[in-house]
Formats: sequence, C-alpha cells, structure tokens
Amino acid sequence: MVRAGIPGRGNFVSDAGAALSTRSLRNVAEDARRNAYAPYSHFHVGAALRSSTGNVYGGANVENASFGVGICAERSALVAAVTAGERDFAELVLVSDATEPAAPCGVCRQALSEFAPALRIVSHGMNGQTAEWSLADLLPHQFKLDEPNRFTE
Repeated sequence: MVRAGIPGRGNFVSDAGAALSTRSLRNVAEDARRNAYAPYSHFHVGAALRSSTGNVYGGANVENASFGVGICAERSALVAAVTAGERDFAELVLVSDATEPAAPCGVCRQALSEFAPALRIVSHGMNGQTAEWSLADLLPHQFKLDEPNRFTE
C-alpha cells in the first residue's frame, strides 16, 4: 500500500503484494514535492520511502519561520511510516528543485540509519540525472547507543 496523502490525489494504494517500480516511487515523490512548504528557502523536496513490506510513504519538506522547527522530506516520510507501524525499509526515492540529484542531509541520514543502515537511495535532479547511493556509503559511521533499550527495561 502506498500512503502519500496528497491533497487532490488521495492516498496512493498499490495492489496488495505488488511491488512498485522505482519510477512509481518517483511519481509519489514528485507529487509530494509539489506540496512542500518552503517559503524561506524556495527549495522543494519530495520523498517516497518503501518499507520492506512494500508499503510506500510520501513526505515533503515543511519549513517554519523558526528554522529549527522545519522537517526534511526524508524524515517526513520516515515519520509517516513509523507512525503506521513500519520499522524496516528498502528504498528511498528523492526529487528536489536542485539541478543535480541531491543526497539527504546529515540529520536525515542519521534518522534513516536507525531503521535501515543499508537503505538504497535514488535521487533525481531537475537536469534529468539520477544518482544512487547506499545509506551505508553516505553515512559510514552512524551514531548508535550501545544499549538502545537501556531506558525502557
């Protein structure tokens, strides 16, 4: 199932068990980018995050006058997915206003690495170029707690 929640388009839903192509994920990301709220940077980003179960979650960057309050598209999609109960991810597709394909920022890399340190990332630039990375290549030394559940046990 694809959960993008794009106004005017509804939620995108694929047939149960049907894998969406990277092109289909790009379409979700492009729709999300059109709904990004970026009145300060004017840099619109859309993301489509595919879980290991095949569900796809869209996200857009949302800026705020208090800059630290904003959220990137990648983390927006991650938050939607985790809220829906997902914990394992296979692929992230990005589109942005950048001429060349843009990689996720460091904060997004760290947030994604909590769930999918080897995540496949595909980014599309406005110039038609595509770049592909592994999250492990972009963040070779992620921050980890030695005992992630030490405060809840």
